[in-house]
Amino acid sequence: MAAIMVFAVFLVAIFVSVPIGMSMVLGSVAPIMLLGKGGTIEQVLNNCFSGANSTPILAVPLFILGGVIMAEGGISRKLFNFFSYFVGKLPGGVPCAVILTCLFYGAISGSGPATTAAVGAMCIPFMVSLGYNRTWSAGLIAVAGGLGVIIPPSIPFVLYSLATGVSTGDLFLGGVFPGILIGGAMMIYAIAYCLRHNENQATINERMNELHAQGLGKIFRESFWALLCPIIVLGGIYTGFVTPTEAAVVSVFYALIVSLFIYKSITVKQLIPFLCSSVKTYGGLAFVLAFATAFGRVLSLTKATKVVQDFIIANFTTSFSVLTVCMLFFLILGMVMDTGPAIIILAPVLLPAVQELGVDPVHFGVILVCCLSIGLATPPFGLDLFVAGNLAEEQPMDVAKKAIPFMLAFFIAMLMITYIPGISTTLVNIMKR
Repeated sequence: MAAIMVFAVFLVAIFVSVPIGMSMVLGSVAPIMLLGKGGTIEQVLNNCFSGANSTPILAVPLFILGGVIMAEGGISRKLFNFFSYFVGKLPGGVPCAVILTCLFYGAISGSGPATTAAVGAMCIPFMVSLGYNRTWSAGLIAVAGGLGVIIPPSIPFVLYSLATGVSTGDLFLGGVFPGILIGGAMMIYAIAYCLRHNENQATINERMNELHAQGLGKIFRESFWALLCPIIVLGGIYTGFVTPTEAAVVSVFYALIVSLFIYKSITVKQLIPFLCSSVKTYGGLAFVLAFATAFGRVLSLTKATKVVQDFIIANFTTSFSVLTVCMLFFLILGMVMDTGPAIIILAPVLLPAVQELGVDPVHFGVILVCCLSIGLATPPFGLDLFVAGNLAEEQPMDVAKKAIPFMLAFFIAMLMITYIPGISTTLVNIMKR
């Protein structure tokens, strides 16, 4: 009864538009106040405090801050020029360069909306000037921006690690091949679209010739420090030199040094607004993280997680069946719920059950994050749709229609990621050896 009450109160609160953090509080205190089960109010308050007073949790705001600094430092243009130099003249080369930029920029920002905003602000006007349809370009950016939460370092992977105890480094490794696979699937569609609709090759070649005239040496020098950022951050984690939280600190200082002293694209006076922007982004999530600890503790004391585990094991007998249902559920949930809260709520509840059926925790984390990331570009609440729509000055639903083929390409890659665990676990297993 207590377990059912926790979920019932939480879901009703969500349904009537109570903020997710407060919905967790209501779900946590309901069985205590009404049934005397699930601990005490004092324990709920202590768990909220301990949830916020955590060293690993510092990685989240620090990665956000590092991404903001790099975004404002004009990193996206330097990356785009680098990739355009090699593929820009090929059929579909410019859209492919945009996808590659999103893929690599995700390793800097760790955020889908941040990737969409930083790359889209520069690439959408550029693509329109080359003759590409404005709405189609926005749809491409909206879906490709979701790669920002898959390619490491990824804020959702940090949240999954906080919620479940799975190694952050393993999750970062697990996201590498899936991110590349999804990006590759999107590029295949982009090339097919461009071949079918005949690009304005004369204009494209003219722009690419201007880029080539600068020389590979200059293009590489300008993009070198941007390309080096994820290598430093991820290399530090995988060599054991720094923890993920320390790597987040490194990313902030690296972003400051590169943007202030090497590219000189920002000034010291701009740092305060950057800090304010990062705090606003993290503020709401911080409350959810704090309350999630108390919520999870109450779920444990009321044996709610055991109820879910028993239900799944009783109704599903293979990893194939449970992953199919989970994937579809996550895809639907991603349409109406933000990535961070969804991970914090679902991961600790579902992971023990799917592990009983032989699902690797890293593989499950990758599936969860990938499915929710496509939700960033799906209506009615896909945040990337609104970001890309604003940048292109188009209605989000119009952008969503043009984004559908890219989402189908994403979904095809998603099926492979779900049913071929090695895509997520191969790098992890290699590193462990």
